[in-house]
Amino acid sequence: MKKYLNRLEKELKGLIHLAADIASKNNMRAYLVGGFVRDLILGVKNLDLDIVIDGDGVKFAEEFAKALKARLICHRRFRTATCIIFESNLKVDIATVRKEFYPHPAHLPIVSSGTLKDDLGRRDFTINAMAISINKGDFGRLIDFYNGKSDLGHKGVRILHDLSFIDDPTRILRAIRFEKRYNFRIESRTLECLKKAVKLKMLDKVQPQRLRDELIPILKEGYPLKYLRRMQELAGCSFINWNLFVSSQTHRLLRSIEKQIIWFKEGCLAERQSDYWLIYLMGLLYSLDLKDVKLICRKFVFRKQEEKILLTYKRNSSKVVGKLNQGKIKPSTVFCLFKPLSYEEIIFIKASYNKRNIQKYIEDFLKIYNGIRIQICGEDLKKLGLAPGPSYQKILSRVLNAKLNGAVKTKGDELALIKKLGVVK
Repeated sequence: MKKYLNRLEKELKGLIHLAADIASKNNMRAYLVGGFVRDLILGVKNLDLDIVIDGDGVKFAEEFAKALKARLICHRRFRTATCIIFESNLKVDIATVRKEFYPHPAHLPIVSSGTLKDDLGRRDFTINAMAISINKGDFGRLIDFYNGKSDLGHKGVRILHDLSFIDDPTRILRAIRFEKRYNFRIESRTLECLKKAVKLKMLDKVQPQRLRDELIPILKEGYPLKYLRRMQELAGCSFINWNLFVSSQTHRLLRSIEKQIIWFKEGCLAERQSDYWLIYLMGLLYSLDLKDVKLICRKFVFRKQEEKILLTYKRNSSKVVGKLNQGKIKPSTVFCLFKPLSYEEIIFIKASYNKRNIQKYIEDFLKIYNGIRIQICGEDLKKLGLAPGPSYQKILSRVLNAKLNGAVKTKGDELALIKKLGVVK
């Protein structure tokens, strides 16, 4: 495996050698594990290192973070830590080798000390259960107790034992994600066990926040429609809401969302990074009423801003479209309709309504109106003798509307308009 490690970027190689030195100094053994090893073999870029320590993983993590002057988040209950390197946006997950016992199906495991084989054996799929030694003497040696490299070669997603989906039903969603991300196939016995777990409604027994943390990565995949189709085929969507079904109409909407997100990205139209996964979630939940969407937001405990976007689009999108359909409207009206909305809501409306006038209004807002700025400010109003107060915002808004509608162009025009409004004595 040395040849794979030698292909890594200089910074990643530096982190690996630093980890090896700290482990050696403390008489510990260190291993690269999990998704990093999988992607290294596949030749897929993965900037998140995953290291397990045969020794005190938290102590190792503290020294590692100190050497890098990085932020460290410790989870002592699980004997794990995460080191965040801000300058390069890298993340290093560090854990003590451990074994797990599930006291009940679908519950969080009880963690205890174990061996490297125990640690790899508790993982979800064989392709994620490989390790690479970074210790002096056997640096670069692949440790593959469960034939994960062979499964990578055969493009198969295979569980390590038959109760895997019963112990942790979130692996159902993870199996779908890995299958579609890498164009693999879920191995036949694994598929049989997955379907059995679905039939037993195991996803309904999982803490909703854990399901949310598996659903969001699916929606964040480059083109999530194929993932959602497979999810509907194998697991359905009742674990999200009993009334939810991915129909052919949903597929059409999701395809349209995909198209509009590409258009939006290519146009570089955002003032901030948009949460595109939320737009796909809007499409997935489109057939549900507001009451069901509220229930989903509470169940999955979305962040306040995420919940706000999900509920606002259900409440307001049809109202906005209704006003846009009231004959020809002024640019200032278009601006006032769209400015309070998030980019996620605007992209969703563009994907949902194919009428040419609505498409044009949205394109004009994003490409033209949203970039228009007036040249005067509060200081100019003060110089004109206006006392500071709430009237400033109203005056500036009227000037902006005039500029949007083409009535004023220069700063002189703007000042002349203020005088014409009769607000200056």
